[in-house]
This record gives sequence, structure tokens and C-alpha cells, in this order.
Amino acid sequence: MDYDDNWLEPDEIAQLRRRLPIAYVNAVPVQLGDSGAPERVGLLLRTMAEGTLGREIVGGRVRFHEPLRRALTRHCEKDLGPLALPLLPPSLTPFHVAEYFPTEGESKFFDPRQHAIALCYIVPVQGECTPRQDALSLDWLTPAEALRRETLSELSHGQQHIVKAALAHLGLLP
Repeated sequence: MDYDDNWLEPDEIAQLRRRLPIAYVNAVPVQLGDSGAPERVGLLLRTMAEGTLGREIVGGRVRFHEPLRRALTRHCEKDLGPLALPLLPPSLTPFHVAEYFPTEGESKFFDPRQHAIALCYIVPVQGECTPRQDALSLDWLTPAEALRRETLSELSHGQQHIVKAALAHLGLLP
């Protein structure tokens, strides 16, 4: 099925965003060490809407009639490149669910455009990452580097809480 046929025009999505929650998938890419244990977490560096540099995790909308596994694969490929070779989890049970509100203070997550629900996954990556689209780079950070105040402050919309939750889920909090 061609999911691009199900994509919405900008005015259509803007209207829907004002009326109902939108489904998203988020992926926290990790590199595994020789023992198979996660050792590094990948964060994208992007130019943000206000023209500053910031960090984000992999993710985006789930299209109409698109299975979650396909949406996760599509966003990993879009953000990490076609040779990233992500290992999608056998179960599509997320490690975390982030609920973004257009009103600050409703939750830890804020998106001024919409109310969105993001299913969050940890995705080991085996291949070569070549960020595409609007990502400038993918930086592999140790858990300690990812938890630095400077790094967390570069994440937008509350995504620092997803990174912390991923590290906690992996047992990698210092």
C-alpha cells in the first residue's frame, strides 16, 4: 500500500490538529556493545523552527492505515538513513507513552501545534547512520553525556523525559 496517498494537505492537518489527538511514534536509537548491552544513545541535531540548533529523538506521525511497525521503520529510515539497520522490537508494546498538549503545564510534553500521543520505543541500530531530511547529524552519546544538563536543555518539547525514561528502562541511569 502506498501510504503517501494517505498524507494530508497542510490545511487539512492543521484543522485536524485543532480537533483530535494525533498518533506518533518516537524511537530512541541505541548502539549495542560487544556484549549486546546498550552503550550509547543517539540524538539528532537539527535546526529548530526558531532558527536555533537543538536535539530531538527519531519520530513522527503515524499515517492513516499504516501499521505501527511500518511507521517506526519509515521514521527510522527517514531520520537515520537507509543503511541504519534498526532492530525493531518483537513486541510493539512501547516502553513509554508521551502525551503532548498544546497548553504548557498540562504534562511534561508540550507541542504548540496539537494534542499528540507518542508511543516510544528503544531501537538498537546495527548499521551506518547518515541522517537525512532536516537532521544535521546524529550524535552517539554515553548515558552520562546524554544526561548532562547542557544536552538535556537542547531537547525540545519535553523529549528529555523520554531520553531519561529510555535510560531508566535500559538500566543505564548513573
